[in-house]
Amino acid sequence: MEDLREDRESWSMTNCSVARAMDVVGSRSTILIMRDALLGTRRFDEFVRRVGIGEPAMAARLKEMVAAGLLERIPYREPGQRTRHEYQLTRKGRELLPVITALRNWGDTWSADDAGPAIIARHHDCGEPVRAVLRCDAGHDVENGDIDITAGPGLIRRA
Repeated sequence: MEDLREDRESWSMTNCSVARAMDVVGSRSTILIMRDALLGTRRFDEFVRRVGIGEPAMAARLKEMVAAGLLERIPYREPGQRTRHEYQLTRKGRELLPVITALRNWGDTWSADDAGPAIIARHHDCGEPVRAVLRCDAGHDVENGDIDITAGPGLIRRA
């Protein structure tokens, strides 16, 4: 099996999944909205308050996230009020949980202030802290040096 890391000049990054993912979730506000949605925030005014961006920017970002399939708008109506919308995670949005968890783990280690992390995610069943773990499909934990990069079906080779 050919390890492509040694021959990086022979392939193009134009079909890069990381770059395409960053096109969807690469802004600070998008990641913070996803953080809050994964923590249970659903309503526009809660997102504005918790994420700390203005209403016009929040409206634009939520519209983009709905169009990208991360969230869906669900109508609701409080008694005596007009119909409003809340935002619920789609499967695509829920599958960002390990990404957000990994970012939080990294931030807790490398960016938290002296007081420590603001929140600690704990496993509901046993109470232990939750960490993102890199694991192969056979169930083995994987470290950076244990990874071989091979050609995938979308690899574009340079002429």
